[in-house]
Amino acid sequence: MSQFAHNHDHDHDHSCQVPDLGQPEGYIIPEYDNRELIVREDILARAKELAQLITTAEEVEMYQNAERLIQRHEKVQGLIAQIKKKQKELVAFQTTFKNAQMVEKIEQEISVLQDELDGMPVVQQFQQSQTDVNYLLQSIVSIIRDTVAEKLDVEAAKPIEAPEECD
Repeated sequence: MSQFAHNHDHDHDHSCQVPDLGQPEGYIIPEYDNRELIVREDILARAKELAQLITTAEEVEMYQNAERLIQRHEKVQGLIAQIKKKQKELVAFQTTFKNAQMVEKIEQEISVLQDELDGMPVVQQFQQSQTDVNYLLQSIVSIIRDTVAEKLDVEAAKPIEAPEECD
């Protein structure tokens, strides 16, 4: 609920409570409930088209290929399983047993396993493909944001035209 709206059940005009923001006389800023701000169907359709187009990008295809390689790579999966097991041990020694020496030892073991995993070319390829897809998505979001902001700035800069006089 906006700062100007109030919750009661009677019929009167609430527009008098909206402060003057320099709009033309009689202009009322519409208020929307979040349920009313569901995106227009045409915008959603175009967003789905864009998403489909993105999935055909070379970066996305490289990511999918790298992900398949990772999932099928026995050594990678073995290291991931060992790291998960050590993480569970770590939590147990931190919370249940409260053994700082074992916590430190297990943290070092996890670090060695993680370094081995990160040093594998197939993992590096996967991480690079993740970075590339994230960059692609961030670039698209930035372009949309900047284009909308530019459009808003241009429209906000237009002088308000005086209404024509009727004779």
